[in-house]
Amino acid sequence: MNKNASLQFLSVDGIEIAVRYRQGNKMPGLVWLGGYRSDMMGFKAVAVDALAARLGIAALRHDYSGHGASQGDFSKGTISLWLRQSLSIFKHFTRGPQILIGSSMGGWIALRMAEELKKCHIGLAGMVLIAPAPDFTNRLLEVKQRQSQRRKLDAKDSFEIRSEYKTLSYTQALIEDGENNLVMEGLIDPGCPVHILQGMQDDIVPYEHTLKLMEYLPLGDVTLTFVKDGDHRLSRSQDIDLLERIIQFFLTAA
Repeated sequence: MNKNASLQFLSVDGIEIAVRYRQGNKMPGLVWLGGYRSDMMGFKAVAVDALAARLGIAALRHDYSGHGASQGDFSKGTISLWLRQSLSIFKHFTRGPQILIGSSMGGWIALRMAEELKKCHIGLAGMVLIAPAPDFTNRLLEVKQRQSQRRKLDAKDSFEIRSEYKTLSYTQALIEDGENNLVMEGLIDPGCPVHILQGMQDDIVPYEHTLKLMEYLPLGDVTLTFVKDGDHRLSRSQDIDLLERIIQFFLTAA
């Protein structure tokens, strides 16, 4: 029952996007949105799918272009592109109410998806954001550039930033496109309850960024849980247990 859902592909704008979709007989379903340079076989993504299998509910996850098993050039990736892919996958596979679960950059994608889905009169049952990084191209990268040595990688004006976990590269196209997707400029109303899970030892998305995000979210139906010794990954067994409890609370409340 907990076996990974089979791998399949959906063409979005001519790019084959890798998808794993688990059908379920209960609602709402779960939709996983991964982080920058992460893939759908990551520990948290697989844990969410396993939870769905145990509970008999649907679960959907995919790799953005240039990530994991999907086709596409990572260096050409932007928030707008990955958002379009996520919306296409969502509309193609899901039926009925869904809970978006966004990790890091996936939190930004989730918030933008909520905006776009509202335009189509599609509501959400809930949203779980794990170390969310909305507007990171504007609010986080500029700080990291000033604090680290900027290194030109190629003619596309890319640079890299080293963290405790890995070295990540960012293109000028990604940064410029990010300006078209900023959400922390006024009230963010996803139209559903939101629960944010944030580690206080996170050196990728500092908890102060999440506190700033809270200023833009509605007063009601928004919960923030800090994990005092948690890092950016939040992938320890106790972190996964906490994530599962949050998801199951949404399921019982739906």
